[in-house]
Amino acid sequence: MSSSQEACTVNGESVLAELRRADAADIPSVTALQRSAYAGNRSILGVEPLPLLADYESLRSSCEIWLADGAGGLEGVLILQVRSDDLLLWSVATSLSARGTGLGNRLLAATEARARQLGRRYVRLYTGEKLAENIAWYERHCYARERIEWLEDRRLIHMVKYIE
Repeated sequence: MSSSQEACTVNGESVLAELRRADAADIPSVTALQRSAYAGNRSILGVEPLPLLADYESLRSSCEIWLADGAGGLEGVLILQVRSDDLLLWSVATSLSARGTGLGNRLLAATEARARQLGRRYVRLYTGEKLAENIAWYERHCYARERIEWLEDRRLIHMVKYIE
């Protein structure tokens, strides 16, 4: 294994074990955390961030929603869509109070651990082209740009990571 591959290999099994699956009673808290976490992207994108347009109750029936609780309540939300050939990281969000604690890194590691559990070799995601900090963060975790999707009001960068 090369040193760059070693830097990108994280065992997220223990992190995944620390998370819990959301149920119907959690949806108001999930929605509130998502709104708080993504609100700052509005001014960068110039449009409403896609996660703020979502119906989280509907997502709960089509995706896995994993929660990271802390002493003060909900600190992180991980939304994964299991697809036939890959695992789509639909959203990874942390509360403002949990930023800088490494929770986002742990949630990303948990995503990759979940992909391994499911036998998926790829994790895919997309983010706004104007969200340079997000793109750089994913690239530091060995996600590669796969393609650009042009929507009517924005461009999305699709990224992928091979999971060993």
